[in-house]
Amino acid sequence: MAAGLVISAPASGVGKTTLTLALARAWRHRGLNVQCFKSGPDYIDPAFHAAATGRASVNVDSWAMDRGAISHLVSRGADADVVLAEGSMGLFDGVAARGVSGTGATADIAEMLGWPVVLVIDPSGQAQTAAAIAAGLRDYRPGVRLAGVVLNRVASPRHEDLVRRALSDAGIAVFGALPRHAEISLPKRHLGLVQAEEQAEIGKLIDEAARFVAEHVDLDAVLRSAASWTPQPAANGLNVTPPGQRIALARDAAFSFVYPHMLEAWRGAGAEISTFSPLSDEAPDASADVCWLPGGYPELHAGKIAANTRFRSGLRAFAETRPVHGECGGYMVLGTALTDADGVRHEMTGLLGLETSFAKRRMHLGYRLATLAAPMPGHRPSARLRGHEFHYSTILAQPDTPLAVVHDATGAVIAETGSQRGHATGTFFHLIAEDR
Repeated sequence: MAAGLVISAPASGVGKTTLTLALARAWRHRGLNVQCFKSGPDYIDPAFHAAATGRASVNVDSWAMDRGAISHLVSRGADADVVLAEGSMGLFDGVAARGVSGTGATADIAEMLGWPVVLVIDPSGQAQTAAAIAAGLRDYRPGVRLAGVVLNRVASPRHEDLVRRALSDAGIAVFGALPRHAEISLPKRHLGLVQAEEQAEIGKLIDEAARFVAEHVDLDAVLRSAASWTPQPAANGLNVTPPGQRIALARDAAFSFVYPHMLEAWRGAGAEISTFSPLSDEAPDASADVCWLPGGYPELHAGKIAANTRFRSGLRAFAETRPVHGECGGYMVLGTALTDADGVRHEMTGLLGLETSFAKRRMHLGYRLATLAAPMPGHRPSARLRGHEFHYSTILAQPDTPLAVVHDATGAVIAETGSQRGHATGTFFHLIAEDR
């Protein structure tokens, strides 16, 4: 029987990922089997989880997924000793309008699974107020149970003592206090953490985080606070149809944002996936029947993509007879041109008329519900697709036939409709699931 916990915080940037990785690796050093999940639409953190545990991690999302899909995904933790779900943003942060089974908040997952929450609290610039914040989070939603807190970035022993006393008076357990320790900071860039596969020293960094946390946190007390958990049988799994039988998937530093559960669902349905690297000037597998370009950081590699003629000509030849789909960064590369942050315009593959620019950054962030006006690989017209958009590009032109009518989580229609031309389709959102 596994023990389940949710790692959350009052806000982003407090240290949830670092604590999750450190706990997972520290317990693994003790011989425990640890399974991680990510609550919400972050597609970067699961790779860090896998590096820490040696087990694949996936996203669970209450806005985009129903309870059956979430139960199906978390059932992979049945053979683990400890299961950790890392939250997104603050504990109760989600969207205003409810989605399939919730608002996308971490609290939805905690209540749904019955797992208590360990809060990471950063008391910088405060003392007793940290206890008021923790108590407010504890009492805000009756179905969500607080196990205790870990303090992060405490300034001094005196500072720690003040916060500990206030939390004790509020009846809240303190599992440990972490002083500032720059050596275990994870590097970031504009869409979040620098990806795990880009960091050669990620194993050493996680080991150091585990050593540091084990020195300052009562690991046994945290483990005792976890809820005994046995997965409930799921009546149904994910509603995901593979885009084809043989899928050519772009995969390198410019094309890496794809949800692990999507790839697993494709393979589980019998699809075969072959990867290729546009940055290495590789073309998609000629024997594949569909090509998929996920998101990533094409803006950081635009010059190289523009210069890689074998990739561009191979993709264009593929698209003459078979479907090609791009998500976000992949969509931009299917377009006519991409202007980088320095204002340099780079020619892309030209399968679609989309032109984008990073010269004037504008953040696009949020859940998306798209009703397809035309088919895209794996999905028929009128299908309702749930996904998430996060990028900083500006649309200069989007002249092709709109692929979908797209709404944000409030129901407002947005301009990022996606595009369709010939066998090429693209969307700015990353697909999470299709409505049943």
